[in-house]
Amino acid sequence: MPRASRVSVPAALEWWRDEPGGAEWLERLPGLVAECAELWSLRVGDPFAGGNVAWVAPVELLDGTRAVLKVNFPERESEREGDALTFWDGGGAVRLLDEDESRHALLLERCEPGTQLWAEPDGDETMRIAAGVLRRLWRPPPAEHRFRLLSDLAAAWADELSRLPFERMLLDQAIAFLREAGPAQGELVVAHQDFHSGNVLRAAREPWLAIDPKPVIGEREFDTASLLRDRRWELRADPDPEGRIRRRRDLLAAELDLDRERMRGWGIAHALAWDPDEDMLACARWLAAA
Repeated sequence: MPRASRVSVPAALEWWRDEPGGAEWLERLPGLVAECAELWSLRVGDPFAGGNVAWVAPVELLDGTRAVLKVNFPERESEREGDALTFWDGGGAVRLLDEDESRHALLLERCEPGTQLWAEPDGDETMRIAAGVLRRLWRPPPAEHRFRLLSDLAAAWADELSRLPFERMLLDQAIAFLREAGPAQGELVVAHQDFHSGNVLRAAREPWLAIDPKPVIGEREFDTASLLRDRRWELRADPDPEGRIRRRRDLLAAELDLDRERMRGWGIAHALAWDPDEDMLACARWLAAA
């Protein structure tokens, strides 16, 4: 493996330059990686291909343990990732080996072979695998925690959506749902929030493990939102995307004993509030029609 002094910054991270503080973070990133390598006595490999949010690379510890180093941009979505992994303690998710909050750096268990669930054909069996991982993750939160609350996010999202320039009927549907569902949720769990097949990896310790949580405390139906709109590049080409999403929703509702209409409501609202580009807007429309 190359030494940390030869750290490269993938081109896929360059979009951060357009975000507040992003250019400064990208300039600091090689130094942050080098500091982590010294802190944890790591040999650092080249960054994994495909990552476009955080700097992530394979590393080796002095004793030969194969791990992963992840350095996040300092933003709210990922700031409690280490807390979630500590809480799950390897049950359905990768283990956190160590964390440096000042550098937003995580030292993580490495999945072997680490192939994404995206490599499997989309269908009922893939959804069942994903459902099984979610079932492992969903546990009531500890009495004391630092996670954000979905009830607070729902209120903020409702305000934000009221200012978006999308079709009024779809926005009004999402806003009404957020204002009603946010304060009146079912069983609260530590939810992953960004749970899709790309964030589920084949592993040796367990058949499949989740990575990259953006954790919140919320009801279980909310945590299917990203999975319902999974493989958006395939949905765009599907002659019946609404039917494909409907089948996913029906299967997940049956496997996990969830309310189908609350799944739909969270799916529409989350797609509009989280990253309202054209693909996400299309997913919200398909969910509304499903």
